Amino acid sequence: MRRAALYVRVSTRNGQTTENQERALREVADRMGCEIVHVYRDQGISGAKGRNGRPAFDALCKGAARREFDIVMAWSVDRIGRSLQDLIAFLTELHALKIDLYLHQQGVDTTTPGGKAEAHSRRTRPRTAAM
Repeated sequence: MRRAALYVRVSTRNGQTTENQERALREVADRMGCEIVHVYRDQGISGAKGRNGRPAFDALCKGAARREFDIVMAWSVDRIGRSLQDLIAFLTELHALKIDLYLHQQGVDTTTPGGKAEAHSRRTRPRTAAM
């Protein structure tokens, strides 16, 4: 059975809650046959803050480095972070550790061949200037 870590975060109360995110991710983890080994929760903390400003995200990164789980599951890419540079560094770290990623809202699931290709495409896609 694959070991899953859930990461949930909200910065404000605009209808989204960490409880709603966790509930949806638990349902998906159950369907995927994953055992949830840890839920990392940053409540009321902006995704614009770096790893040092988000205690649960920092703990998630440390857990990944220790290989405590096989997949990280999050509600959305913007829950992981708002900085493109930080996001790419996190995705690169997971890839190097052979830890999969599931992003609910974007439908990214690197446990599948198509999901791996999509994640690779996102990591290597050249940045273009905003129009």
